[in-house]
Amino acid sequence: MLLDAILAAVHFIAIFMVITFMSIETVLIRREWMPQAAIKLARYDLLYALMALLVLASGLARLFFGIKGVAFYMQNPLFHAKLTVFVLIGLLSIYPTLRFRAWRAAAARVPGFVPPDAELAKVRRCLMWETHLIVLLPILAALMARGFGL
Repeated sequence: MLLDAILAAVHFIAIFMVITFMSIETVLIRREWMPQAAIKLARYDLLYALMALLVLASGLARLFFGIKGVAFYMQNPLFHAKLTVFVLIGLLSIYPTLRFRAWRAAAARVPGFVPPDAELAKVRRCLMWETHLIVLLPILAALMARGFGL
């Protein structure tokens, strides 16, 4: 029972950190804050990725070592919907990650580097989609925890 509580706490804290770093990235996507923001974005994105991996690892630990067990989750379509949303968010994060790395390199080479407006807009759009999709995860989790989907 203690293990389940610890796994849940780690999972929730990691989720909050993902949301924190996603929010920081969204705020930093501003033309007037470049090139300094370009360097910071790559750093925050790395932390975002590490926290997303911790969310995944702690979620898998809860799946295999938590009180409810594998059978409870695997038969529930809401669990699969939750995983699908998580994967979609991960896929959406690829483009911003690639841009952040390129911007960091460009900022190191070219003083005063500012990404093109179209790129800034596209990255911001991806981040906003991630932000909107992440809202579905606690909704699905709350429904699943109360036996919906079975």
